Amino acid sequence: MGEHAESSSAEETRVSRRAPVDWRQTRGRVASVLASIVRWAGLVFAALLVIHVIFTVGSANPNNGIVSFVRSWADSLALGFGDLFTPSDEKLRVLVNYGIAAIFWLVVSGIVAKVIRRVGGAA
Repeated sequence: MGEHAESSSAEETRVSRRAPVDWRQTRGRVASVLASIVRWAGLVFAALLVIHVIFTVGSANPNNGIVSFVRSWADSLALGFGDLFTPSDEKLRVLVNYGIAAIFWLVVSGIVAKVIRRVGGAA
């Protein structure tokens, strides 16, 4: 019985030495990381849209693998902006509509990141 009492008190001492977890700081760090991921995702989406605009205005070969890859992603990321304005010039149409979509992604990702940081308690 004496051995049991010793091991139990040693266990309690070991547990009590553990540093307390600061959940507010942990929540703030998680919120900060999540907000950074949202900002980077918005930046990548906007960059793909801008690259598509550059390819279109620069008359890049539409059969090229890179150009078609960027075009497929840009078409998906344009949401409802792809046919918002319909000028007769194709290059102007892509410039305006996909440019607005890129600005949309930058603004929305910035707002969502700020909300995540505020809710999470990050600075």
